[in-house]
Amino acid sequence: MIPAMRSLTAEEYVEAFKAFLEHSTEHQCMDEFNKEQMPTIVAGITRLCHMSHKAEHASLLLGDFLAGGDLKMIRIMQAVHPGVFIDNEIVEPNPQHVAAYKEVVNQAPDLQNVSFIWHQLTSLEYEQQVKERGTHKKFDFIHMIQMLYRVEDIPSTIKFFHSCLDHHGKLLIIILSDSSGWASLWKKHRDCLPATDSGHYITCSGITEVLQSLGVQHRVYELPSGWDITECFSEGDAVGGRMMDFLTGTKNFLGTAPAALRRRLQAALRQPECSSTRDGRVIFSNNLSMIVVES
Repeated sequence: MIPAMRSLTAEEYVEAFKAFLEHSTEHQCMDEFNKEQMPTIVAGITRLCHMSHKAEHASLLLGDFLAGGDLKMIRIMQAVHPGVFIDNEIVEPNPQHVAAYKEVVNQAPDLQNVSFIWHQLTSLEYEQQVKERGTHKKFDFIHMIQMLYRVEDIPSTIKFFHSCLDHHGKLLIIILSDSSGWASLWKKHRDCLPATDSGHYITCSGITEVLQSLGVQHRVYELPSGWDITECFSEGDAVGGRMMDFLTGTKNFLGTAPAALRRRLQAALRQPECSSTRDGRVIFSNNLSMIVVES
């Protein structure tokens, strides 16, 4: 008897996410953005902390575990503003991601004048906690990394965290581009995806519509990114199986989905609006949008 389809647990998601990162250029894409755009973005966010009479930044990270990318942003802030103390807070519900982030920090002795506070919470739980305390800490830089797919109320979440920005602060939202294969898959082949994958199927245009309704200034940077999904079409391939699990949000999708559903989804993944073929490899479009929002 074939097991029933079910969503990934937090631990299973971590493993599937690793398979995605190992075969995609997502990190390289963000590195390019950090190199080309981040110095200019963070150049104008210094504020003076009058209590201690020293320059200080407060930054807040929300989203999927990308500790390495976060630390690169911190180093850019330090390079642009030498001697600035950075008060960095992280909001992440997955305990494995929190533990891994702490380990990365422990192995980075060059991070001087940086403090870290970890909140093992969802963004909604963090928001509720802030409102219950009656305090509203202001941040110079907030970045939401690939996390708005899972919040309950996207407009409300963006509005709240935008209100957390200090004067001249910046909010960076990293989300899938409308030109990505994900956008086409969700738009044209949603019925191929199992009901276990709950969440918002939203890309850049959905976020910019919210920002326009809020009347806040923003700029969008589009960066190409690819994901080699060739093994997804190899029968019995363990890596391909984990990548399909990540793509669908389903545990052992290839082993539990009805054969007709598997065939339909694999056919959809090969469509030119989703993927291209290079040297015999199937490269899924993972293009990203970096949206920089002004305070």
